[in-house]
Amino acid sequence: MAATLVTRFAPSPTGRLHLGHAHSALLAWRLARDSGGRFLLRIEDIDTLRCRPDFVDGILEDLAWLGLDWDGPVRRQSEHFPEYRAVLGRLEGLGLLYPCFCTRADIAREIAAIGHAPHGPDGALYPGTCRRLSPADRAARIAAGEPYALRLDMAAALAHAPRPLSCLEHGRRRRCDPARFGDVVLARKDIPASYHLCVTHDDALQGVTLVTRAADLAPATDLHRLLQALLGWRAPRYCHHGLLLGADGKKLSKRDNAPTLRGLREKGLSPEAVRRMASTGGE
Repeated sequence: MAATLVTRFAPSPTGRLHLGHAHSALLAWRLARDSGGRFLLRIEDIDTLRCRPDFVDGILEDLAWLGLDWDGPVRRQSEHFPEYRAVLGRLEGLGLLYPCFCTRADIAREIAAIGHAPHGPDGALYPGTCRRLSPADRAARIAAGEPYALRLDMAAALAHAPRPLSCLEHGRRRRCDPARFGDVVLARKDIPASYHLCVTHDDALQGVTLVTRAADLAPATDLHRLLQALLGWRAPRYCHHGLLLGADGKKLSKRDNAPTLRGLREKGLSPEAVRRMASTGGE
């Protein structure tokens, strides 16, 4: 018997949903419903400074208005920080994390002094300054109360993980290259756990079998496959859909004030009309 398909929609409540969100949610919802599977809703609100309760309410309102339903309770990541801390503890126990005391300005100066830096999906790679600190130096700075982030020691992680790493993407097996992320941050003072750590944990915990998300997140799959391998989590399949673009040819985004579902509703558009627009990218 084939395994039940489990998809999810996992927005961050930093603004109202727009057509791009609707496109992603509808894809995951239809795949689950058409196969008799399960569609989950997760609120990724680990950034407690930018996420707001009224935006959470807006997400639930917009999805219900579109006619989307979900299975089981809504998971809110901000309610599960102890779980993510436990995962960080597992990685620390494997010797794969180290404290980084560098500010963004420190990193910029270091890169400028070097004269060049390799770049990954998220920009210039961290030069490894704090990776070279002695255990005594690290302990002294922590004892002094100096704020720090936790970085993944990529070289150590790759040596520990089974190789080669691959993912099943759009029905095809693809080789993954997490090294291009460098020593990525997995936790910091203001955000106790990173998107990368939380999303892989939650997908495994909730039994997600197919991750549908926008194409601009496709590179993150390589890093997520590494975390899954390190922590013994089952890997889902991946489907990265195209981005909905505005009239200016740019990706629809909250930052650029993309038309919201609430705004379209207030203009008198029906849920059916908005679903068509979200499916086709039409205006």
